[in-house]
Amino acid sequence: MQSYQEFLDLSVGFPQEGFEIIEDELFFNDLNLMEMIETYGTPLRFTYLPIISKKIQQAKLMFQQAIVKNNYRGSYKYCYCTKSSHFKHIVEEALRNDIHLETSSAFDMPMIDTLEKKGVVTKDITVICNGFKTFQYKQYIIDMLHDGYKNIIPVLDNKEEFNIFDDEIEMDTPCNLGIRIAAEEQPDSQFYTSRLGIRQEDIIDFYYNKIEKNPNFKLKLLHFFINSGISDTPYYWNELEKYVTLYCKLKKINPDLDTLDIGGGMPFKDSLVFDFDYEYMVNEIVSRIKEICAENDTIEPDIITEFGKYTVAEASGILYKVLGRKQQNDRERWLMLDGSFITNLPDVWALNQKYILLPINNWDSEYERVNLGGITCDGQDYYNQEAHMNSVFMPKTRKVQYLGFFNTGAYQEVLSGYGGIHHCLLPSPKHVIIRRNRDETFNFEVFGEEQNSKQVLKILGYTT
Repeated sequence: MQSYQEFLDLSVGFPQEGFEIIEDELFFNDLNLMEMIETYGTPLRFTYLPIISKKIQQAKLMFQQAIVKNNYRGSYKYCYCTKSSHFKHIVEEALRNDIHLETSSAFDMPMIDTLEKKGVVTKDITVICNGFKTFQYKQYIIDMLHDGYKNIIPVLDNKEEFNIFDDEIEMDTPCNLGIRIAAEEQPDSQFYTSRLGIRQEDIIDFYYNKIEKNPNFKLKLLHFFINSGISDTPYYWNELEKYVTLYCKLKKINPDLDTLDIGGGMPFKDSLVFDFDYEYMVNEIVSRIKEICAENDTIEPDIITEFGKYTVAEASGILYKVLGRKQQNDRERWLMLDGSFITNLPDVWALNQKYILLPINNWDSEYERVNLGGITCDGQDYYNQEAHMNSVFMPKTRKVQYLGFFNTGAYQEVLSGYGGIHHCLLPSPKHVIIRRNRDETFNFEVFGEEQNSKQVLKILGYTT
């Protein structure tokens, strides 16, 4: 019978970029995963920071090439969507690449102010402030504008948000505004229109009534986000055309408007059969914006993107040990892991998200069909289906087995409640950050130790 390595190669083609097998063990971007397991144990979450910079530079290059190819007259600005991962090591790595930030809630603002005080950013940084704004969020924005952050752009999510900015921003503090368009949802959605943003048909009247004659404000940016993400579908292209056309109409009555924020939604590699032509999509977006502007006799806007998952997902993974094997009937074999999908990878449980799943060792062994079980007592704590097939296969062995989920860096730590309490009181796993030195060696830093019972009991109120 074939080995697991032969089976995977015939199924999807392996090894692939970022993965290789050396002496029966899996390496991830030259990282010796078995050595990491032996050093730090499992379950182990890790983040390899250089991939973040790599993804940003790839996107910036693709947009620049598309701008040159299409003789596009606008510029491109990359903003990182902080809600994908707010952690300091993530944001600082992203900011090393001459980018800007997009925020979604109040506490983003003091986070940015802290980075400025430490010299990581300057007050010239562009900050796109999205989201439905609480009073505190609006107040932070106003305070930072007064403090000299001249490129903070509050994007109005509703018409009422404008009032507090109008009331409290001082006359000698000019403010650039954005408006979020309430996008139409995809055909299979339960809703017709996004709950976020201002209705498309209301935007021009709102500009006339509130912004045009107000000397303190300039409407510089229109923003939209397609909830299904950037995809080569009639729905996406139809929505893009609709909102670029609105931009052109508004530009003719508002010369200050010069930027179109097309949001995030660039996909990440979540499967070994992932096939997405990034260069084609970027070029097509730039080309179509230019074409629509030409049809409407409007100069092309500067383009902003807010890539989150694309930026950080592929930098992280989580490693598990198989604690036990259970044969529950004639067909169903379970590998029981030393962690939980519900608590470590909540998108698996909540959204049926798939990630790249690979064994760490025993690649020369035969393979078998298995189900993976988390260690909680919840019936939904399992993983039994790959993105490209209705099964999971692992090496068939009685030896100690380790496995890993890869490209898990977006949202999972925050949704898991880092440092908090979790289902069945399972502890947060140890988290290791990995950097690459100039001599190509690796630098390992333990960002967070595995949670202990004293920490959990304190959160629950049993101890002080």
